[in-house]
Amino acid sequence: MNAHEAKHKLHVVRTLLGTGMIQPMRPDKAVRSVRALRRWGPTPAAAYTGSAVRYPGRAAIVDERGTLSFEEVQRRTNALARGLKAEGVGEQDGVAIMCRNHRGFIDATVACSKLGANALYLNTAFAGPQIADVLRREDPKALIYDEEFAGLVSEGCAGRKCFVAWRDPGETPSAPLLDELIAREDDSELKAPSEKGRVVILTSGTTGTPKGAARKQPESLDPAAALFSKIPLKARETTMIAAPMFHSWGFAHFTLSLPLASTLVLQRRFDPEDTLRAVAQHRASTLAVVPVMLQRILELGKETIARYDVHALKVIAVSGSALPGELATRAMDVFGDVVYNLYGSTEVAWATIATPEDLRAAPGTAGRPPLGTVVKLLDGDGHEVKSGHGGRIFVANELVFEGYTGGGSKEVVGGLMSTGDVGHFDAGGRLFVDGRDDEMIVSGGENVFPREVEDLLADYGQIEEAAVIGVDDEEFGQRLKAFVVPRNGAELSAETVKSYVKENLARYKVPREVVFLGELPRNATGKVLKRELKEHD
Repeated sequence: MNAHEAKHKLHVVRTLLGTGMIQPMRPDKAVRSVRALRRWGPTPAAAYTGSAVRYPGRAAIVDERGTLSFEEVQRRTNALARGLKAEGVGEQDGVAIMCRNHRGFIDATVACSKLGANALYLNTAFAGPQIADVLRREDPKALIYDEEFAGLVSEGCAGRKCFVAWRDPGETPSAPLLDELIAREDDSELKAPSEKGRVVILTSGTTGTPKGAARKQPESLDPAAALFSKIPLKARETTMIAAPMFHSWGFAHFTLSLPLASTLVLQRRFDPEDTLRAVAQHRASTLAVVPVMLQRILELGKETIARYDVHALKVIAVSGSALPGELATRAMDVFGDVVYNLYGSTEVAWATIATPEDLRAAPGTAGRPPLGTVVKLLDGDGHEVKSGHGGRIFVANELVFEGYTGGGSKEVVGGLMSTGDVGHFDAGGRLFVDGRDDEMIVSGGENVFPREVEDLLADYGQIEEAAVIGVDDEEFGQRLKAFVVPRNGAELSAETVKSYVKENLARYKVPREVVFLGELPRNATGKVLKRELKEHD
């Protein structure tokens, strides 16, 4: 180990110690915890086995059905792993999971980890044809779903084992229940698989059929330490995951909760006031959301928000789509300087994290790379751009994905992977994402990124949110078209919006058209569906 590696490891250890993960315990519990980690590696299987040893009675999951302790989750997932194995699911077999945020999602995920099976997470907003396409491509051995999705997965269930993770009162299950598998099987410890299972998370699919991004389980706690170095999560506290757990951001917080032995508060559907109520009731110290969720919470108004005591909140963690600087500032003005914004993608996991200090100093920034992550800006020839210039964003870290399950990958240059975005660093070393490299338009010979105009419009007091796309223009080749959602019924005209842009940006960045909408079309993770806007008359 060279000096650089030794310094990095020391930083990792200090970071992990700072979370409170490591604490004195009875020798017998310490031995059993170490054995679990050695047997399973840093996986969900190891985390729940270790937490069941150290904190058997501590709440692990709180959902609409009540509370499960770590010991209960450990026994449930042991039994479920045995049940799935009895149904023919083995090591490296695929298990598709189409569940909302609840205990069944975690049961299925941990059971897959204990089997060494590969977990494939399906977006709960998918249409039937999308689900069928993904299942044909990935060909999992089994499918676990909530009963509300029975009609959508009916075609995909043909020829594979299917199980229902959640049903509402009065619903007749269309397949055997996970609880039935759990009840009939032995809940004793299992033998660790010879090979750890993979996790496959689908890309958001805003521009086409979602791709499966395969990622190995981490070999160490270094990736967790990277995030802990920027986001002050602490052990044995309570986290509410409002972001969908099938998405990389929600799943990341599930993963981070494992070494911390966090209590997870889950709700199947997002409601802004219910979220505040749950945060207050359970004194959650962390709330994980996507930007549109944070926006909906703020829309409740200060009077409603003030009804709920959320002073225990130390972290509002935001990711999944662009966080406008104005939204971050408003949120911190209401909840305090507790907003942390992560920029990344399904493929590269993360690139940078903006702390509250970053967001106050430079609203709209994506922040700086965390521990162990390298971010570089490259030009079209793959060379690093000069200081102060923009370029394509490339990233290297331990959790960069292995490639798409259907074949192919993202561009890699010198060991760094493309995010598909372009951006620039400011004088303080903070990254700003200027837009998607495939969204750039050329208007009158000038390069224009819609993101710059979107961020400007988001700062306008009478605009709640905006999206901008490129459209053909006979004179300029391409021009911008803006879709604007007025705030609280504000009366706005297209000329007012155009004039505002003209006062702040170059003439060629002024939208040719402005369309007013009640809301922007979004997918389940909050990303704007620009393909639907392109089809808007």
